[in-house]
Amino acid sequence: MNRWRQSVVEIQTRKRQVNECEWAQAALSKVTACFQQMATSLGSNMDGSFLREELEETRAVAHKICSGLHRRLLSLLIEMEQGQEDKEQVERLWVIFLSSLENFQQDLKKVKVLREIFPLTQRKDRQALVNTGYAGGMSEVAARAAMVQTPWLSVEETVSPDLKNHIVEIDVLLEEMLQRVNVPLWSVEPTQEAWVEGVSTQDGGQEEDESLEDIMEVEVVSQNNTGCCNHHNCKVGCLLCLLS
Repeated sequence: MNRWRQSVVEIQTRKRQVNECEWAQAALSKVTACFQQMATSLGSNMDGSFLREELEETRAVAHKICSGLHRRLLSLLIEMEQGQEDKEQVERLWVIFLSSLENFQQDLKKVKVLREIFPLTQRKDRQALVNTGYAGGMSEVAARAAMVQTPWLSVEETVSPDLKNHIVEIDVLLEEMLQRVNVPLWSVEPTQEAWVEGVSTQDGGQEEDESLEDIMEVEVVSQNNTGCCNHHNCKVGCLLCLLS
């Protein structure tokens, strides 16, 4: 009886840990998306001390999530046996987390380069900023990043490294995950079809896909006629008319 209770407790604990990892991965996607959007404004007329402070705070939040998620996913995958319940779910989270880390690292590298090009240490440095003609919007993005909640931030405090060391740290995390866990990326299957959100579900008749022949069809135009052919399938012809 005690052994049965212990088994039930272990299953419940593992399920709770897997759910926490799913929650953390969703939070990481939101935070890194906000970081990426704010990073696009570096070097523009929207750049300034506010943007750079929010970037640092968002980066610190992402670092905390990555540290906790990395530690828990490694622990789950090392302890779980082959064929055990929830193993495929954890492996799928592991692959998503790897991809998220790589994308986040690319954004960190871009931020590092842009900060070096546009240091903004003096007032005169603002003269070098690119006037994009766009203003505002970054405060809303920063607010969305600040509102993201994760299951560990209230109990785990990790010191966020500087930008340069953060980039190096992600390399270490990626190498450790690939060395300690043997999960072939091609063996992990998705749980839904790709681009499901792009499929139209309206009751109205869906337009039939145009064949390659229909797309490439160009109506023969007389040499004396220099205007556009105006054929409904003449996409290539329209492009040629615009370029001519």
